[in-house]
Formats: sequence, C-alpha cells, structure tokens
Amino acid sequence: MKVRVKFRKNGAMKFIGHLDIMRYFQKAMRRAHIPIAFSGGYSPHMIMSFAHPLGVGLTSDGEYFDIELTEPIAGIEAIIRLNAAMVEGMEVISFVEIPSDKRSAGMSIVAAADYRCILKKGELPDHYIELAKSFYAQPEIMIMKKTKRSEKMVDIHPMIYSFEADEQSFVMQVATGSVQNLKPSLVMEAFLNYINVSSEEMSFYYHRIEVYAETDQGLKTLEALGTEIK
Repeated sequence: MKVRVKFRKNGAMKFIGHLDIMRYFQKAMRRAHIPIAFSGGYSPHMIMSFAHPLGVGLTSDGEYFDIELTEPIAGIEAIIRLNAAMVEGMEVISFVEIPSDKRSAGMSIVAAADYRCILKKGELPDHYIELAKSFYAQPEIMIMKKTKRSEKMVDIHPMIYSFEADEQSFVMQVATGSVQNLKPSLVMEAFLNYINVSSEEMSFYYHRIEVYAETDQGLKTLEALGTEIK
C-alpha cells in the first residue's frame, strides 16, 4: 500500500533543511510504530519520497511525502500516533492511500503551489491592492534569472497563475515542480521593481499554502488524489 502524508511546518522548524526533515520523519515513523516498508539490498532504507521540498526559512501548511506500508493502518490512527511523536512546529494533518503506479508519485506530479507573502513590518497601503492588479495585468513580467552558468532576462508571467494583495500580504499561485518552477521571492522582486521600491524598504515572510498536481480535471491538491484509509 502506498500512502501520502501531509504535514505543516512552522515556527523554528522553518530553519531545518530538507535532509534533516527527512531524517526527522524517519525517526518519527519508528517512534510512532508506523509499518513502513524498507528497500532491499545490503543497505535497506525506508521507502520515502518528498514532493518538492520546501526551502529553508519558509513555513508551510501543505507539505507532502509518500511512503509504502507493509500492512494497512487507519489514517486517523496513523495521524494520532505521528503527532504524538512530533515536536512543536510540525504537525501531520492527512494520511491517505494513493495509487501504486509510478505516475502518481508526488515527486513527479507537482505542477503548482499557492504562497502567501507576508509583510514583515506594518500593513500594505490600500492602493497596493490596485497595484497588484495592474502588475499582474501586464502582458509580460521580465526579470533577470540567474543560473550556475549564466544570467538572462526571462518573462515569468506565464508561470504566475494568480496574484493579488490584501491588507498585509500578497497571495499567488505559481508554477512549481520539475518542469517549471518559480520562486515566490522572484515574483516579489519583480513587483518591487515595478513599483520602484527596494527590498530593504519592504521585505516578506514566505508561507506555502498548498501544492497541486495537474490532472485531466485541472489542478488538484496532492491530498485530493488520495483516499481515506479506514
């Protein structure tokens, strides 16, 4: 049986990198007595893969990883056991069965994510709501994108699926995954350039709200692709 686990990552845990998060959940699985499957060979390891791991310094309400079980366990029972083994800042919120085919693996199907970019100090002026609309209404949004080998101007507008502002934050949906991937910080850099404000004058916390896969019915959350385990 393949299972998808959804969890929150907040507080001080946002400073923990991906490899340490993976080791943390390996230990949590043991403490919670989850019947997780191991690989074969001379150096067996837990079968566990994360769907587009979050960068250091970001918080999230929608992180996912897939595992294999050697025997069924009720979803609510697994959530209770795992949360009893969690530390402050980590919380498991979903434990669902997913199809066993490789095409359903969370690592390969991620296509988009929602982010909230929260102003670190003060509140956004009212006219920023309109500025966000005019920014997104541009036919193209050019930004200098750096790689290990070069720098080039790129139009990121096709990778921004929505962008709006409220009293204290910006909310966006952007392309995420192995095919296309746009960091929310790049979008905010482009916005600040658009309104001629420096990052020193206005800085943000970044929070991932949810992660989506592309399906025949459009974007769906990774959680929605699973079924409840009773």
